[in-house]
Amino acid sequence: MTVLMKRKISLVCPFYNEEQGVRVFFNRINEALAPLTERYEVEVIAINDGSLDQTYEELIKAKADNDYLTIVDLSRNFGKEAAISAGLDYATGDAIIPIDSDLQHPPEVVLELIEKWEEGAEVVLAKRVDRETDRLVQKFTANYFYKLHNRISNIDIPADVGDFRLMDRKVVEALKNLPENSRFMKGLFAWVGFRTTTVDYKVAPREHGATSFNTWKLWNFAIEGITSFSTAPLRVWTYLGCAVSVAAFVYAAYLFITALFFGVDTPGYSSIMITVLFASGVQLIGIGVLGEYVGRIFAESKKRPVYIVREVIK
Repeated sequence: MTVLMKRKISLVCPFYNEEQGVRVFFNRINEALAPLTERYEVEVIAINDGSLDQTYEELIKAKADNDYLTIVDLSRNFGKEAAISAGLDYATGDAIIPIDSDLQHPPEVVLELIEKWEEGAEVVLAKRVDRETDRLVQKFTANYFYKLHNRISNIDIPADVGDFRLMDRKVVEALKNLPENSRFMKGLFAWVGFRTTTVDYKVAPREHGATSFNTWKLWNFAIEGITSFSTAPLRVWTYLGCAVSVAAFVYAAYLFITALFFGVDTPGYSSIMITVLFASGVQLIGIGVLGEYVGRIFAESKKRPVYIVREVIK
């Protein structure tokens, strides 16, 4: 008699200073995914990303009540992108779903993602339908980030889509083959391609605590995303340098003609300073943009691991 093996669903959940929300998270997961247990085997890969509170201890307690839980404890805080990469490396499911541990990604949406996967999609994106939980600055910058990124990059990142998605095993294996150290996961997810569909969902308020992503971190994250998948910022400075050179040539010709026909005026301190400061500012900004790319080359050349695991508890 042939016994059909259940396919496995893996949830990848980064945790960082979420001690108050661990028990609530697993209660919601158990309740939301109860309908799946007859057809699927479920595992949860919880990545403790160097939490400074009692998150690790709370995960150990959750492990005692949930056999499906695997805890990957990182040696320090490597950031969410590295934590997701660790989760993808340790996940063994036929479908893998990164999901936030703060429950802003409703676990109930997982059922919809799996339904689309069963219909043949290899990637199922969870697209947020509003940004009511974001601050005003986040709403503004997120909207223009996607527009700017997709205009200057050859890889389009779907707007209002984060890490919450379902990926078939073949998609995850493709991602694991990407060797880069500086990882902008939204871009990497889009780069690998595969057959993709979308499910809409409404972002829930955080159950506990506050987000660690402030405006400064989001700004740096946006720069990381743009420099990871586009060389347009470098190309812009080539054109800007040409424009400044042309303007300088035209101005020099104007001064020559003026001196030739009308004589030389007394040189003005203000005009000299404006010209020098403008040219210096352009050069420094250009060097800064170049430095972003050189910094990435430097980081990649060292070939350090994306993360270091302190302990794995299965």
